[in-house]
Amino acid sequence: MLALPRRFLPPLSALTAFEAAARHESFTAAAAELNVSQAAVSRRVQLLEELLGLTLFERIRQRVVLTPAGAGYARELQDALGRIGAATVNTMAARSGNAILTVATLPTFGTRWLIPRLPEFAAKHPQITVNLPTRIETFDFAAEPLDAAISFGDPVWPGAVVDRLIEEELVPVASKKLLTKHRVKKPEDLFKLPLLQQSTRPSAWADWFTAAGMAAPQVTLGPRYGQFAMVVQAAVVGLGAAIVPRFLVEPELADGSLVMPFTQSIGSKQAYCLFYPEARRNDPALRAFRDWLLDAVKQASKR
Repeated sequence: MLALPRRFLPPLSALTAFEAAARHESFTAAAAELNVSQAAVSRRVQLLEELLGLTLFERIRQRVVLTPAGAGYARELQDALGRIGAATVNTMAARSGNAILTVATLPTFGTRWLIPRLPEFAAKHPQITVNLPTRIETFDFAAEPLDAAISFGDPVWPGAVVDRLIEEELVPVASKKLLTKHRVKKPEDLFKLPLLQQSTRPSAWADWFTAAGMAAPQVTLGPRYGQFAMVVQAAVVGLGAAIVPRFLVEPELADGSLVMPFTQSIGSKQAYCLFYPEARRNDPALRAFRDWLLDAVKQASKR
C-alpha cells in the first residue's frame, strides 16, 4: 500500500471537529460533544477549509449548512473515522484475547432467524463478539470494515468465499381469523383478500398462482412493504395474506398466529448465503462462526 503524502492528512482534531459539526449541523452541539469551546470547533473547521481550499459550511445567520462539497466530504470522512474506530476496538479486543466479528446481515434474517440462535454461539465461544450491522444493498469487502456478510442472491461473488445456507421456499400465510372471515377454501378465494407485497419479490404472488395452476391478473396491487419482517407483522394483524419464506415464519406457524391456507409453495434458484473474503478463510474467529452457522442451518432443517 502506498503511503499518503503528509500534506493530504489534516490534523485529527480538525477532522473530528468537522465530522461532529456536519453530523449535528451545529458548531455548538459539536463543541458540547467534543468537550471544547464553540470557538475551538470554528477554528478547527476553518483550518480544514484552508487546507482543502474549499468552503465546507455556509454560515447563515445562527446556523451552519453544509455545502455540496462539505456534504460529500462528510460522508467519506464518517466512513473513514468509523473504520478507524472499528480497527481500534478490534485491536484492543485482540490484546485482551478476545475477537470481534462484524457480520452484515439482511434485517429480517438477522432479527427472526440469526439472533434467536446467537446465544448458543455465545455460550460456545464467549471470547468472540459478533456485531451485526444490517445491509440490504450490495456490500463491498474492500470498502467496508466487514468480516463477512449474509445476503440473498446468486452464490457468486468476486473475491469472496460463499457458503450456501438456506434455500428459499415461499408459502402463503394469513391469520386464521381473516381466512375464516373471507371463507378461503380454494386458491382463487385469496383474491378476496389484500395480497401483501414484499418489494424485493414483486412477482412472488404471480409465480405462486401460476404454480397452483391459475392465472393471476393484478396480483401486484396490494400493499407493499420494504422488509419481510413488516410483511409478516402485517399478516399477523390481519392486513392481508402474505407470501413469505417458510423458515422466517416458523414461530408464527407454531403458535397459530399465522396459518398456511394451502401447502403449495414455490422455490428459487437463489439462496441465503454466507460471504467472506478469501483472505479471511482461515481466520479462527470467522471459521468458528462459519462452522457454527452451518451446523445451526443443518439442525434447523431437521425440525
